[in-house]
Amino acid sequence: MSGEFAAFTILSLLAITGGIMMLNVRKVVHMLVSLVLTFLSIAGLYILLTAEFIAVVQILIYSGAVTIIMLFGIMLTRKTDEEGAAPARLRNWLTAAAIAVFAGVMYTGIYRLNLEGEPAALHENNTEQIGIALFTEHILPFELTSVLLLAALMGAIILAKKDDKEDSS
Repeated sequence: MSGEFAAFTILSLLAITGGIMMLNVRKVVHMLVSLVLTFLSIAGLYILLTAEFIAVVQILIYSGAVTIIMLFGIMLTRKTDEEGAAPARLRNWLTAAAIAVFAGVMYTGIYRLNLEGEPAALHENNTEQIGIALFTEHILPFELTSVLLLAALMGAIILAKKDDKEDSS
């Protein structure tokens, strides 16, 4: 067993475990931590595919920004984390059966996959090529996206401050 295969196996199992944990835990913050585990594992899989730029974007945007926005959303809603009723056994069995069926279908599909042919050459300096394309051909959408995100952040701050003023009066 090669090191690459071992890393793939570990990262894949971590991603699947994070996804399953996210569906089965009760507290929202625990769901968020499970989601971060899944995001980081997927970033590791991107590194194995020699897509370093996408891996860094995965970490910065999903593991960082999206997770922080979700955490702020949880904090701003002021909803208490109450323990719900324990899930029914039937639901647990159905979930396990659905996971087993999905795993079987995926295994069968991958096992029957035919990968004959010449391997494609990987891009050299793919991060450099993405940077050049982003800052030459696509500079206007890139800057408009940053302005839109800044406006959304300012709107969230204004809405949060309005709620604080209403609560204090």
